[in-house]
Amino acid sequence: MINPFLVALALAVQSSAIPPQATQLPPPPPPIPAPVTPVVEIDTRPHVALVTDLGTIIVRLEDKRAPVAAANFLRYVDGKRMDGFQFYRATRNWGPANQLVQAGNRGDARKNYPPIAHEPTTKTGLTNCKGALSMARLNPGDATSDFFLLLGDIKGFDADAPGGDGAGFAVFGEVVAGADVAERIFNAPISPTAGDGVMHGQILDPMVTIKTARRVPAPADAPAGCVVKAP
Repeated sequence: MINPFLVALALAVQSSAIPPQATQLPPPPPPIPAPVTPVVEIDTRPHVALVTDLGTIIVRLEDKRAPVAAANFLRYVDGKRMDGFQFYRATRNWGPANQLVQAGNRGDARKNYPPIAHEPTTKTGLTNCKGALSMARLNPGDATSDFFLLLGDIKGFDADAPGGDGAGFAVFGEVVAGADVAERIFNAPISPTAGDGVMHGQILDPMVTIKTARRVPAPADAPAGCVVKAP
């Protein structure tokens, strides 16, 4: 004989709602994002190592902003005509606000390429700040092989400097390594007699020779620099 109580219990169990958590799987974990590879910008601006008697200076050229002067400098470098050029001038007698060293061809004038067009800072957006690499010239458009390395801000060299000649000196790069070498050149012995006019008391004795000038990769720790004017 079937027990009616057991039948009722079985029917009750079959009709009871089963809790959802007993029949559903847990949701899948969120996907793990793929690692993000940082974008490393490669500095394509040319860099040149000037190996001198007193150490090595590395300069970076602003070939996009000052293409004429940068190409002129590289022409001397790539043709190895800069080998043997000399740092011959240090403006110690101009005071702390106008410190620079000057280098160029002090030997065979036939090594000089023709003069280049002047690129004023008002056109290039560059400025004569500490570390700037600028073309030396007498008049706009007569620059050849001589250049300055600035050891301080000389904003009076900019084309728009008050009281200037409206042309200034053309910046085309800056020092990114070896600033201490430039300082040693600046503080090297000066001839008591050499130099005419404003150059008197500024001629190095002995002069500091550029043994080699060659293109090099950008230094990993190269500073952002100061020659590009802020927008």
